[in-house]
Amino acid sequence: MGLEKGLAIIEAFGISKGPLTLTQAAEITGHTKAAVRRSLLTLCKLGYAAQAGRHFRLAPRSLRLGHAYVASDPLAKVAQPILEMASERTQESSSIAVLDSQDAVFIARSTHRRSLSSGLGVGARLPAYCSATGRVLLSEKPPSEIEFILNRMSRPTLTPHTQTRVQSVLDEIELVKSRGYSISDEELELGLRSIAVPVRNGRGEMIAAMSLSVSTSRMTRQEVVERLLPELETARRNFASIL
Repeated sequence: MGLEKGLAIIEAFGISKGPLTLTQAAEITGHTKAAVRRSLLTLCKLGYAAQAGRHFRLAPRSLRLGHAYVASDPLAKVAQPILEMASERTQESSSIAVLDSQDAVFIARSTHRRSLSSGLGVGARLPAYCSATGRVLLSEKPPSEIEFILNRMSRPTLTPHTQTRVQSVLDEIELVKSRGYSISDEELELGLRSIAVPVRNGRGEMIAAMSLSVSTSRMTRQEVVERLLPELETARRNFASIL
């Protein structure tokens, strides 16, 4: 139970995107203030958190947790050179993401200097309902499970183009199955288009999604398909030959 509470508090910092008081941590995790206080003091003692007055924040040592995943995951190990090759060829940003609950999480990324979303890096999370990688990752699940996940998650309107209706998102996910890719067209960020494809292992199992992102000023939606999809297919074959 102590480990469970400690991990919940570490995740709470990611939700709050800043320092937390005991009260705030308790509200986010659903644990009592006494339990939260014990967990936070333990994290401070171990060097994973630090306290300044009433506020607690994560310490640099907590980065070891994320690094441990990247260093130990076979996909993350082989992804970086393939992503860098794709970015070099296209002059656009490329990413590999896996599904974590309701989000697509980047486990590797190569950001080109022209990228709009240069602030996104390894560990960044995108909502699955409106991201190209998220829709690809959801597409392998049974329709009833996809609908259950969508109904449970918050689906805010991030831009005027964001698809938020469950049926609309289901239709987009269904298209992934028939055409083999997904496009998020200014749904996450105005001026940004992304296209994603599934990454499969040698047994044909989807283990991740790979995407390329481009400014709408540089490519139309049709050009994204014509120019970037072949690059993603090449990268996908490279993954399949290694995994």
